[in-house]
Amino acid sequence: MERNRAPKRKGVFITFEGVEGSGKTTQMNMLHAHLIRMKIDVVATHEPGGTKLGEEIRRILLDPAFANIHPLTEAVLYAADRAQHVYEVIKPALDAGKVVLCDRYIDSSLAYQGVARRLGLEGVQNLNEWVTDDLYPDLTFLLEIPYWVGLNRLRKGKKDLDRMEGQPEAFHEQVQEAYRTLAKFFPHRFVVLNGEEKPEKIHHQVMQEVKKILG
Repeated sequence: MERNRAPKRKGVFITFEGVEGSGKTTQMNMLHAHLIRMKIDVVATHEPGGTKLGEEIRRILLDPAFANIHPLTEAVLYAADRAQHVYEVIKPALDAGKVVLCDRYIDSSLAYQGVARRLGLEGVQNLNEWVTDDLYPDLTFLLEIPYWVGLNRLRKGKKDLDRMEGQPEAFHEQVQEAYRTLAKFFPHRFVVLNGEEKPEKIHHQVMQEVKKILG
C-alpha cells in the first residue's frame, strides 16, 4: 500500500498505534524520557493536535457534542490536522536530524476512518499521502490488546469518555482488526507488542527495536 515513499531524511520518525487504552501514550512517554537520558535530540508529539491549530481541531473531533460528524468530514478534519502537524512540527524536526515520536499518525486514519467508518483504505490513504507528501514512519509500534481491555482501562481511569472512545464496541472491534491487517500490510515498519504485559517489559522491547534503527 505504501506506493510512493518520501526521500530519505536526516531524522528518524517513530509512531505508536493501538486501540483506545492500549498504553501507547505511556510507552511513547517512557521512550521519550529514555532518549533524553541518552542525550538524543528528540521531539514527542501527538495526533490529533500537536499544533495550536491542531488542538482546536482535536477539540472538535473528540467533543461528544459533535456526535453526528459525517465520516467524510471526520476523515478530512484528521487529515487537515495532520497536514498542519507535518509541516509545522514533524518535517522540520526530521530535517534537523531529530528523532520524532508521535502518538498516532496515518495508521490511525486508515484503521478508524478507512475501515471502522467504512470509507475505504485506498481513499483515506490517498488523502493522507497527499497532505503529508508521502511521509510515513520509519518504525511503528502497535500495542496489541483486546479492545474491551482497553475500554475497561479507560472507564476505570476517566469519568467521561471522549467522542471516539465512546463509540460502540463493534466500532472498536473493527479498529482492532484493522490494525492487525495494517501490521501485515506494512511488516517492514510495524512491530507488534503485547500491550497486556507490564509497561517496563514493553519498554524494554521498544528500546531493543529503537536501538536497531538508531544504529
